[in-house]
Amino acid sequence: MALHKTLVLDANILVRAVLSTKVRTLLEQSNSDIRFFTPDVCFDDAEKYLPLIFEKRGLPAESALEVLTGISRIVQTVEADIYGDYREEAIQRIAIRDPDDWPIVATALALNCPIWTEDSDFFGSGIATWTTDRIHLFVPPTSS
Repeated sequence: MALHKTLVLDANILVRAVLSTKVRTLLEQSNSDIRFFTPDVCFDDAEKYLPLIFEKRGLPAESALEVLTGISRIVQTVEADIYGDYREEAIQRIAIRDPDDWPIVATALALNCPIWTEDSDFFGSGIATWTTDRIHLFVPPTSS
């Protein structure tokens, strides 16, 4: 029985997955032993900001939300009732930088796994973090 690797995605990775074929391809072509999760608030943030980004680029906002829906089939949403018990510890770990990011830290604590982010606010939280330029070391592509 293969052990699954687990990774929590920050909202900025969800947004990048919509805007960047590189990130989307990493998610779509990752080894099947990798499980991706994100707290519910990250999908909410992506749904809020992606239409604004697409409109500024002169693109239809519906396209962004369609791609995000596809990503939601790969990245599982974690509800607050799962990560909420870790709220206080998460806030303590991230309070100096950005306490609003506590759900991401709490989800990583609940699942005992690293975070994929481009946000340096998570550095020093005591949780391993991966950035897109290094994630291929954690998320190898499916072998052909």
